[in-house]
Amino acid sequence: MTADPRVLLSRLRDPVLVAAFEGWNDAGEAASGAIEHLELFWNAEQVYEIVPDDYYDFQVNRPTMRLVDGVSRRTDWPTTTFSTCSPPGADHDLLLVRGVEPNFRWRRFVDEIGELADAAGTVSAVMLGSMMTDTPHTRPVPISGSAYSEEAARRYRLEHTQYQGPTGITAVLQDSLVGRGIPSVSLWAAVPHYISSSPNPKATLALLRRLEEVLDLEIPMDQLPVRVSAWERTVDEMTADDEDMAEYIRQLEANDDAVSTDPDALPEIDGERLAADFERYLRRRDPGAGAT
Repeated sequence: MTADPRVLLSRLRDPVLVAAFEGWNDAGEAASGAIEHLELFWNAEQVYEIVPDDYYDFQVNRPTMRLVDGVSRRTDWPTTTFSTCSPPGADHDLLLVRGVEPNFRWRRFVDEIGELADAAGTVSAVMLGSMMTDTPHTRPVPISGSAYSEEAARRYRLEHTQYQGPTGITAVLQDSLVGRGIPSVSLWAAVPHYISSSPNPKATLALLRRLEEVLDLEIPMDQLPVRVSAWERTVDEMTADDEDMAEYIRQLEANDDAVSTDPDALPEIDGERLAADFERYLRRRDPGAGAT
């Protein structure tokens, strides 16, 4: 990595920034998994990482130790990294931002990212996120999002969310970039709330498929569809063994199929209780399966 990342960033061709953050914005590790996939298959080069001390509570996001060459130990600190890549056949480069949602100083944090985006000449940005919802794992993953304009929302087929309330760093960064004049959209994958174990490759694949449309690029998926099939089979087997959970999923499927958009027409479901029951079932079947 160069001491001054602006030197490398200034050489990028009309870069598009793509960002994801672990934590509140990353159910099933779907969003961070999508960025990791791009880093791997497009041979991304890391050019910078944010100094973490001002942004993270290390008792909440603890550093980790790892062995290097089986001999020495290295401390890895929670932070946010910047990588660049040139997708084959593309007329623009990508600036990939992947990190952990900070604990402190969010406004300064997004300003630091924005300053680097400006230095790179970023022409647009895509925020990736994933959230727990009452969607069944048996159906295609719903993708929602927001855009900087109505025209952009139509172009990218984004279902406008009407959500108002507490938010995460992904939305704060999007708002900050738009304020800097960088057109930004967000893509959010819906992850079944009754399957809290990570990773969720089906949601990652759905995000990457929609990202292909936004970037107008073909993304190599490699073995990801195979992993999705294996994940679906595993979840099918586990949920089929519990009649309460199987009935809950059937109700979710019925809701998904319902023509009516009236929430009062949908059956009452105690999702939190059933999700807790499912987690207990996973622990009984495999003590490590329900770990996040």
